[in-house]
Amino acid sequence: MLKDLFGKKRKFATVPSETISRGTPQADGAVEAVTKGKEVPEGLMNKCPHCGTIHYSKDLEKNLRVCKGCQFHFSMSAPERIAALLDDGVLTEEFDTDLVTANPLGFPGYLEKVEKDMEATNLKEAIMTGEGLLDGQRVIIGVMDSRFRMASMGSVVGEKVTRAIEQAAERKLPFILFSASGGARMQEGVLSLMQMAKTSAALAKLDRERQLFVSVLTNPTYGGVSASFASLGDYNIAEPGAMIGFAGRRVIEQTIRQELPKDFQTAEFLLNHGQLDMVVHRKDMRSTLSKLVEMHTIREGV
Repeated sequence: MLKDLFGKKRKFATVPSETISRGTPQADGAVEAVTKGKEVPEGLMNKCPHCGTIHYSKDLEKNLRVCKGCQFHFSMSAPERIAALLDDGVLTEEFDTDLVTANPLGFPGYLEKVEKDMEATNLKEAIMTGEGLLDGQRVIIGVMDSRFRMASMGSVVGEKVTRAIEQAAERKLPFILFSASGGARMQEGVLSLMQMAKTSAALAKLDRERQLFVSVLTNPTYGGVSASFASLGDYNIAEPGAMIGFAGRRVIEQTIRQELPKDFQTAEFLLNHGQLDMVVHRKDMRSTLSKLVEMHTIREGV
């Protein structure tokens, strides 16, 4: 009895396999599954932060990282996004893989953090850009990756976006950009803020060339990214539930001294207030983008 009272408390819950299949959430968020007396390896399952439904990781990946319980959209890495969107799941040509972040302001520890993100993500920066095929249609695409410095926009991110836009103008191809960012990268100071003007100027040139730009805003898209290229699309699309804004909710409430609506800065709120054109479920994103590209592509006899 004393052992039961004073025994060391386990930091995880043990869930029978039949319980897991029903998606029963655990109070502390950690799960250990036991099947035939064996523990399931760590990382085999994911718990939805919204409804608590437990998913096998492979099942979640097959469902495009969308919760089957509440349709919550988990974040996707840039390679995952490209694999789900493009024909054969790859870029036919990747741009500017040689660009690497420097430390122009001598910010302490900055390059060490960048190097750690490089190792963890197998990326050189927070965005992948290149050309690919979308249902056989050539497109230029950029995909930001929030695993890398929260996809903050520094000099390299801004330069890669700008060069991708210039490639779209030169090759007369549509440009599709998936944004996911915390904003400008503070370690690069005013150099990161300059990217807002640079990318916007490049998009103005793309517009003069009468080429399509579709901006897809994912969760979250904030700061200088939302205030520049992410909001300048011919079509501005967001995923369900994506948080989009400039400053955060708490900062705005403290500034205006008013309580904001509960759904403030969600994709649905912005759609209702005219700041978005569409909110598109991830399973429909490929077909929606394909139709938009097809609508705006000049074909023989049309």
